[in-house]
Parts: sequence; C-alpha cells; structure tokens
Amino acid sequence: MNLHALRLFHTIASVGSVTGASEMLKISQPAITAQIKRFEKELSLSLIKPQGRGVALTDAGEKLAMLSKRLFAVEQHIEQFCQDYSHGERGHIRLAATYLPANFLIPFWIAQFKQKHDQVELTINTTNSSDALKQLLNVDVDVAIYGGLPETYPDSVRTEELFQDELWFVVAPNHRYANATVTLNELMNEPFVMREEGSSTRERLLALCRTYSCPAPRIALQFTGLHEAITAVVAGYGASFVSSLVVREYVERGRLCRVYAEDIQLMNSIAICTRADEPPSAAAANLIEMIRRNPYVRVP
Repeated sequence: MNLHALRLFHTIASVGSVTGASEMLKISQPAITAQIKRFEKELSLSLIKPQGRGVALTDAGEKLAMLSKRLFAVEQHIEQFCQDYSHGERGHIRLAATYLPANFLIPFWIAQFKQKHDQVELTINTTNSSDALKQLLNVDVDVAIYGGLPETYPDSVRTEELFQDELWFVVAPNHRYANATVTLNELMNEPFVMREEGSSTRERLLALCRTYSCPAPRIALQFTGLHEAITAVVAGYGASFVSSLVVREYVERGRLCRVYAEDIQLMNSIAICTRADEPPSAAAANLIEMIRRNPYVRVP
C-alpha cells in the first residue's frame, strides 16, 4: 500500500476538500487528484466523489478514513515516544548503589527527579561496593552510585566524585572512649560491629590498620545491613566505623558518641560510575545532571 497516498487521502478526509488538503500540504490540487486516482486504482476502490465545491467520501472511503485516522494517531504516538525517549522523558534507568547512597541519598535524588520525569522508570539494586562495579561492568545496570574510596577503578569505568564525607568511629554514650581521643591501637582492642565482607567502609578500616601497622579489628558482630550494625552499637555493644552521613543525627541527639583516633582523619568519596566506552542514555544523563546540581543531601 502506498502510505504517501494514504496520508493524502487522510488529509482530504480530515479537511473535507482537495483544496484544503492542497493548502495544508503545499501540494498542487492536480498532483493530489492524480495520486488519489492512482491510489483508488491500486485498491480497486472508489474512495471520494464530487459534492458541490468539495468532495464526499464513499462508504469504502468512510471506513478507510476511520482506519487511517487510527493509523496516523499511532504514528503520532510513536513519534512522541521517540522524542520523549531521546530527550530522556521516558526510559528505564537501572542503578546499583552501595548501602550509604542507596539509603541516605538516592531516595531524595529520586524524589526530585520523578517530579520532572515521572514517565522514567527506575530500578535500584542495593549491594556492596565490589558487586556494584561488577554489575556495571556486566551491563546489568546503567549507573553505579558508590560510597567509598577504592584503591583503583578499572579503565573501563568512568568515575565522577560528587562530594566527600568524613568517616567516624562511634560508640554508645556510656562507652569508656565516648568523646575521647585515643590511639588507633587502643581503639582496635575494642570489639567492632561492621557490615559484611565487600563493604567499602570495612575495607577502609582494614586498610587503615595496615597503613599504621596496627592489628586488624576484631569484628565481633557482622550484619548485612548498616542500620542493624548501628542499632547494635546504640544498644551498647562495641564500636563501629561509619560514614558521618549515616550517624550524624545519632551523635547530635546523644544516642552515639564519636571516638577520635589520634592524627587520623579519613574521608569517604561519594561517586557516580558509568561505563567509559558507552555514553549513558538520555534519561540516565538527566538523572546524573540533576545529582550534579544538588549532590549533597543532609539526612533529616
């Protein structure tokens, strides 16, 4: 079927005359008339008939006009979909995030993003640092949001740091080291409550001990969730090493206290990771740009 001729017929049916279709499409009347006659011959159907100064549709023309209206409405939807997708107004963003950004940053970022891009779907996988990069490199996700400071990133990963956050040692208020300054060696004698192996903060603590030739901490309690680890310390057991973003509120309300290790201050990097050889989709690029403009969210 000649879709160009069908579009001409659809226009004639919509405006009610060849003259109107000629003006709308900027095509001469004789050219339109000749193409419609060829179209009718192709279909072996009579579609239009003279009526006064205009034209009327035959019964077959009425039915075809209804079908062509549906067809070109779908075409408009397809064009709008493609335009929205290319501008990032539609699509599906798959994120992998470590615990810190997944629980304390991403909910605020997503709330902001969805207010302007409601048609974009998002899937967030919360995991540890090593698995987040693995999912990115395996093309299981489009973006990885990383809280930590790995020693090296693969060349295939493009990393953009958003901001840095201080890492704190914390204990319960009744702990003997609450608000005290002690040596790292003294602090490592305490039982620690940490997340599972693969956690970037846990790896930072172990690396810190290696750097200062201290014994590794005794990790007496291990949780897969950071909230559970913090709750155990609040309840009075052991110490933990954690991002200030997570525990600042606990410290300000007096539910936890800091312990200051002599001459040690460590920062945590919050970063966005994408694949170096592949630009993100328009929707993902919109999300990344929004996060760049407002990266830091104070945990309420």
